Amino acid sequence: MTSSTDTPQAAGQSPAGPEALRQRALAALLTARERTALLTDCVEGPDLTAQHSPLMSPLVWDLAHIGNQEELWLVRAVGGREALRPEIDSLYDAFEHPRAERPSLPLLAPEEARRYAAEVRGRALDVLAAAPVEGERLTASGFAFGMVAQHEQQHDETMLITHQLRRGPAVLDAPAPPRPAPDAPLAGPEALVPGGPFTMGTSAEPWALDNERPAHHRDVPAFWLDTAPVTCGAYLRFIEDGGYDEERWWHPAGWRMVREHGLRAPLFWRREGTTWLRRRFGVVEPVPADEPVVHVSWYEADAYARWAGRRLPTEAEWEKAARFDPATGRARRYPWGDADPGPAHANLGQRHLRPAPAGAYPAGRSPLGVGQLIGDVWEWTASDFLPYPGFAPFPYREYSEVFFGDAHKVLRGGSFGVDAVACRGTFRNWDLPVRRQIFAGFRTARDAAPGEGAA
Repeated sequence: MTSSTDTPQAAGQSPAGPEALRQRALAALLTARERTALLTDCVEGPDLTAQHSPLMSPLVWDLAHIGNQEELWLVRAVGGREALRPEIDSLYDAFEHPRAERPSLPLLAPEEARRYAAEVRGRALDVLAAAPVEGERLTASGFAFGMVAQHEQQHDETMLITHQLRRGPAVLDAPAPPRPAPDAPLAGPEALVPGGPFTMGTSAEPWALDNERPAHHRDVPAFWLDTAPVTCGAYLRFIEDGGYDEERWWHPAGWRMVREHGLRAPLFWRREGTTWLRRRFGVVEPVPADEPVVHVSWYEADAYARWAGRRLPTEAEWEKAARFDPATGRARRYPWGDADPGPAHANLGQRHLRPAPAGAYPAGRSPLGVGQLIGDVWEWTASDFLPYPGFAPFPYREYSEVFFGDAHKVLRGGSFGVDAVACRGTFRNWDLPVRRQIFAGFRTARDAAPGEGAA
């Protein structure tokens, strides 16, 4: 039987004093800003102001938007201080201006945007040094500071996607991710996740966002789940078997997308003779057969699963596989336990500019033997993005509530481009099922036979 507890201790977050909370918040803010600088200092002004795809903002918009959100929430809302640049609020309101029209706005120039973000950061750190980090919900456990750090890291991943869409020579570099050790014990191709209830979501994770809340019980029948994301090599078999030519595998809207856009493979792939190549951050290279496939839409993931005689897991199935500890019945923070992610657990934080080969990070496997649930690629699920029972928007409706419904599909797990502060076993991402530019892949599932994995 699953535990019903959802205390900070059960979530792996021991109560901390104000100074420890401030240090945690400071570290998260500084880490995010270092990454923002890396992503914006590596290109010249024209690349910052250009729109590299109508799906994305100019990099300079993201830079100033990061500063503006920090000003709104930390300098003004938490610190109660006077606005620095109230006249630019509407320019950097993501709901007021769709991405396609942002290049036509009178945006701050790159150096002005950098100065603005730096000035905001200085004031925000002054606020952090003096603000209460206990009591009021917005500041309890440093939530507002954690929310802003997560927001910046989310935009850093968005800017990394823009770098992938950008044409031109490579400007980013990182070492290759670790390969599975030759003597590492191999996981089977799939794992049986037992049926029964578990605790989904959280009411205790201090920096969890509103759509992750509250903790609640879900009863999930037993099912089988891939122990690693679907690889490029496996996806190539789908392509070579005529997967993009067979309507029977596709959702009707997905089949229309395939026909209208002439899709033949994941985004950034092309075929030269008998060799499949991909473009990755300005480098053209052979498609690596053992890496998780990335840059596929939900429709492509769903079609592959049908072709393979399987299906995409539901969001509840994914979270149970990632968090459920069959020995205790408790929901962990992460597949490996309650400890924060380290380099041995998962491919996160842009340490590497690609997914790790399937089977990497054995220390990050769940007790059931499922690996790479955190990091590498966001994983499409079968589920629509809907609120949990008892959901309440906080601190603003536009973060989650306005996206609920059947238009968006849920992604779980985080990619190599997401930072650990914005990735955990309860974290929920969502996007339109047509999206291919995001660092998304998938794994497949199947129903258990009667009697298999009974609670």
